[in-house]
This record gives sequence, structure tokens and C-alpha cells, in this order.
Amino acid sequence: MSSSSDKTTKAISPADGPVAVTGASGYIGSWIVQDMLEQGYQVRACVRNAVKPEKVDHLLAMKEAGYRGVLELHEADLQVVGSYDNAFKDCSAVIHTGAAVGYNKESPQEVYDGCFTEVGHVLDSAVKSGALKRFIFTSSFAAVGHPRPKGYVFTEKDWCGDNEEAYRGAWSEDNIAVNRDIAYAKAKARTEKMIYAAAKAGTFEAMAILPLHVVGPLMCANHDQSWSWQNCIKFMLRGKSYVKSKGGRMLWNMVDVRDTARAHRLCAESTLAGNGSRYILSAMDRSGEMFTHQLQAVLTELFPGIATVGGEAMSGDRPVQLTHDGPRAYALLAKQELGLDGYAIEDTLRATGDSYIQLNLLHT
Repeated sequence: MSSSSDKTTKAISPADGPVAVTGASGYIGSWIVQDMLEQGYQVRACVRNAVKPEKVDHLLAMKEAGYRGVLELHEADLQVVGSYDNAFKDCSAVIHTGAAVGYNKESPQEVYDGCFTEVGHVLDSAVKSGALKRFIFTSSFAAVGHPRPKGYVFTEKDWCGDNEEAYRGAWSEDNIAVNRDIAYAKAKARTEKMIYAAAKAGTFEAMAILPLHVVGPLMCANHDQSWSWQNCIKFMLRGKSYVKSKGGRMLWNMVDVRDTARAHRLCAESTLAGNGSRYILSAMDRSGEMFTHQLQAVLTELFPGIATVGGEAMSGDRPVQLTHDGPRAYALLAKQELGLDGYAIEDTLRATGDSYIQLNLLHT
């Protein structure tokens, strides 16, 4: 939440200089780059490899799209100290959405330690940049959520690890080394606090965006990652069902990737946000909150040309198995303080499916 009701002088505009985006070739990062270009910013898009067509062709196409802003590609590696020094030099803002750990086969301890390594390298370069006013961190709802009773509504005041005692030590320090979910969540929360502390000690302000289930259109085939929520939509559109495990059997709490991108910019520009502000990005209202069988029904209506939409095994109008309920959270603060006005959930889901069809990815 906002750390102060006072107007801040750290809000940025295109006139303040370049903005660097890490993870710029990724699903969220690419939409951030496009949104910033549309608003007239000079964007330094940071990618690990600037010559891989599958990673950067969609970014290079933005140069020819007639946007008001200017795009530069910069190579940088999250694992290398000082790798971002050149890209961040004289930037007014850094939007750190890149992450290399947490999505592969690392051990829980490697996930935990790797988050600190990556954020530390980016933060070191940001501190040395010279003109930085805002540092926007793509955190995760994992940094908010923690075990709570059914129906509990999370807000930005919540932190993962709260209420540990009530859950028999499951979220204790000892379990960081053995449970990936706990390792990832605690690392996100603690690196978030590390960034706020660095900003407080320096001359810039830091804020965090906390997305939940991000879906929406893909720009390229590389955005179809097997661990992603958009890939779960593809799974359902291919007629697959979540039978053997809860997997995608849950309460979906969805936000459009384009709204997620816009929220990062609005945060950098906000005169209400301050150091330590954090914004949950989830359903704008109850319409974006659906159990899997409800999502299945909406997708069936949106894509009548698909013979069978998968999801839940059904018995009449009810799922055969009890569906996991949670988490519940709403993007109320982002609407109130950032002025974020989101896409209708039907538009988001239609754009997600259409992009899979246009990219010929539904059967791959």
C-alpha cells in the first residue's frame, strides 16, 4: 500500500529519460515494452540473447510499428555481476520483470538462493545508474498468499509466512530447503523487502506488482511456456481435463497480461505510489473469478468451433471432484491509486485463445 499520502517528486514521464525493462522478451515483459513505446518512452529492452529470432523478432517488429517511443535492445544476464550497468545508465526507471530461476528443475534451495542472486545483481546496477527515480519489481502473489481459511480475501497488507503457527510449521524456515512453493514465495517476499530497503537508503523509490493468474494474448510462440497460466488455457482448449491432480482445478483469479503491463507503467508514473507500495493484480471484480468448470463453460461459449473444451470431469452441471477454493483477492488498490481499468474477462479469454489459434499453437 502507499507509504504516504503526500505527493511524490519521483513519478516519471517520457521527458525524464530512458526506462529499462528486464526480461523484455518474456510474456509480461514484452507487453510492458509495447505499452511504454505506445506512451512515447525510450525503452531499453534487456534480453539475455539479442540474436535469437524466437526471442526477439516480436520486439524488433515494434521498431517498425510506428509507436511514439524508441526501442533499444541490450544484452544482459541476470547471473552476471554488472551485466546491466550499461543498460541502466541514466535511466529514470528500471522495471525488473526478468527471472531465470523458479521455472526449471532447480532444487528448492536453488530457487530461494537464485532469487536473491538475480535481484541483487539487478539492484546493484540500478543503484549505480545515476538518475534512477523509480524501481518497479514484478513480484508475485506468492509473496502475499499464505495459509488461510476458505473465503479469506487477501490484500496488500498480507505477506507470505503470516499465520505460520496455525499451520503446524509448514511455512517454517526448515521447509525452504525441501518445498519449492515455500522457497519461491519466501524469496519473492524477502527480495521485495530488500529492494525497499535499498531504495530507502538511496535516492529512488521502489514498488512491487503482485500478479495472480496472468492470461491474455501471446505475442510469439516462445510465450507458450508449459508452466504458465496461459498454457493452462491452451490445455483446456485442446480438450484436456484435469483428472489425476488438482492442477488447474481451482478458483481462477485472472488478470489480463496487457493490464499487468500497463500497471507497471502506471506505477512508475503515479504520484500516489511511494517507496514500499505494492499492488495485487488479480480479478478486477467477481467476473474474473471462476472455478475451473465455470471457465470451461465460458471458453465453450467463446470458441464454438472447438468441439470439446476440457477442464473438469463433470456430472451434469457440477464437477465430479471438489474444486480447490482460493485464493481470493481483488485489484482494488491498483484501480484506486493507479487508475487501472481492466479488460473484460471475456475479452481477455477470447484474445488468449485467438492468439493460440493465430500462432498455430493449439496442437503443439
